Amino acid sequence: MKKRLSTISYQLSAGSVISLLLLSAITYPPSAGAQTTASASAEAMADRSEQTAARPSTRSKPRMTEPLEKYNMPPAYIYRLETGPRMVSQFGLFTSFQVNVDSDGNNILGDAANESSITVDPTNHNRMAIGWRQFNSVQSDFRQGGWGFTTDAGTTWTFPGVLEDNVFRSDPVLGSDEAGNFFYLSLLESFCENMYGSMDFGQTWTRLQPDGDAGGGDKQWFTIDKTDGTGHGFQYQAWSTAAPCNGFGSQFSRSTDGGITWMNPVAIPSQPVWGTLDVDTNGNLFIGGGDFGSSFFCVRSSNAQNPAVTPTFDQNVSVNLGGSVLFGAPINPGGLAGQIFLAVDRSGTATNNNIYMLATVQQFNASNGSDIMFSRSTDGGMTFSSPQRITDDPVDQNKWHWFGTLAVAPDGRIDSVWLDTRNAANNTDSQLFYSWSTDGGVTWAPNVAVSNPFTPFEGYPVQNKMGDYITIVSDNTGGDVAYPATFNFNPNSGQHEEDVYYVRVSPSGVPTPTPTPSQTPTPTPTPTATPSATPTATATATVRPTPTPRTMPTPRGRPTPPPRPTPLGSGPLLPAK
Repeated sequence: MKKRLSTISYQLSAGSVISLLLLSAITYPPSAGAQTTASASAEAMADRSEQTAARPSTRSKPRMTEPLEKYNMPPAYIYRLETGPRMVSQFGLFTSFQVNVDSDGNNILGDAANESSITVDPTNHNRMAIGWRQFNSVQSDFRQGGWGFTTDAGTTWTFPGVLEDNVFRSDPVLGSDEAGNFFYLSLLESFCENMYGSMDFGQTWTRLQPDGDAGGGDKQWFTIDKTDGTGHGFQYQAWSTAAPCNGFGSQFSRSTDGGITWMNPVAIPSQPVWGTLDVDTNGNLFIGGGDFGSSFFCVRSSNAQNPAVTPTFDQNVSVNLGGSVLFGAPINPGGLAGQIFLAVDRSGTATNNNIYMLATVQQFNASNGSDIMFSRSTDGGMTFSSPQRITDDPVDQNKWHWFGTLAVAPDGRIDSVWLDTRNAANNTDSQLFYSWSTDGGVTWAPNVAVSNPFTPFEGYPVQNKMGDYITIVSDNTGGDVAYPATFNFNPNSGQHEEDVYYVRVSPSGVPTPTPTPSQTPTPTPTPTATPSATPTATATATVRPTPTPRTMPTPRGRPTPPPRPTPLGSGPLLPAK
């Protein structure tokens, strides 16, 4: 019988050599490399006109260009003796806890952290992990793959270091399967990726393939099939068109063995970018994204769950979200105002298999500011509702509602969070806001501020951005959020610092658990000696480089990486490349 990572994780001791040997010996269906190589079927592409809904009649705004995650500066040497107390920021019933702290639980002066992605153990809510872009010094834009974990529901966090010391990594995306195995997808300077796995709920990580062999490209995202069908445990990823790992024209790949090997990538109809993926209860895969402007798409593959075939796409529908995505907006000058999120309801209730899309857009009739817009499909992605504004303050083009994201709880409730300047006299100081819907997105609860205000314009690590997105994971009572903020003040620089925070939101307004004597910070684990998970005591930096034109970008080779330290000796899962 075919074995899966999720079914054996609890039988293996995390980080042990025996575990790695056993994992490397697991049998799986034919690997990605053995699957048939092909681009999306020509027939499916030809049928697109029949499957695509009418596009918005309102005149589109100009398309954006792609902000790439390029290597620009070498790793920064940092000599730091000063720390300060970690930030615990109370706002009403909501408490935000700083995640990127040192081994003593203190704030690290002079670093920066942003672009956070969170995952939660579905079997035990106390266990969570957050990944982010880590900058060891704000004097450098060199970024690494930072991460932290908690075992007490987010009250205290341990930051062991980065995935690989002095290795450029960006665009962190975390996820977990239904058994609580954690995964971390990380982008290299070559625009290729690695998938990491953790069998101890984010305390240590193992790189699952040689350097860059997970394929991919800039602005990548992934999802895991958690249904009981033939695709159970499969991982799917999609990325942008501007800087792919394996050549232009292909944007999608699949792993049938828990993220270890990946098939040769194929094209996606309409080339959706800056988006996310999800799977319905029937195992159908949906990809949401846009065209760098005001066109948005929901693309379906009903056979990606079949390991015997190369996935094709049999439905491609245009979605009206009432405006255009933004890159280079004044609120986040060096990055996106937010990505495009797609989520599927798998609640088994009346809203089961509804598909939801949300984006931060500048509405067609606006010349400034942005809103969080939402649309839903109740017929399997064939049609979508008219765009709906989730933000409930009076329309004001001077206000920014940005970094919008959403998640669906197991009972069907939809949670959405975003950053919001509605209460700021200067129209830039931002707060985290929250709303939810219990009727499939038809109506939304009054917006609730859940954080103190902060300036988004300080603590930049030689780049004018706070990343490109924030994330939330929902359960039946609330949602767990990872977001950047600048609550800490650094007296040495005279500016506030970019740090990553965790906050629990819920419709009932239940606050995050209060620390108790038993909830002392978890000791920093001793990492396994593998090439991938050697932690670093402090943190590191990043910058979003030169925009690259969309449509048919001129093919270019991968950037030649500058010399960097040779990783530690390879383990069984990490053959030398």
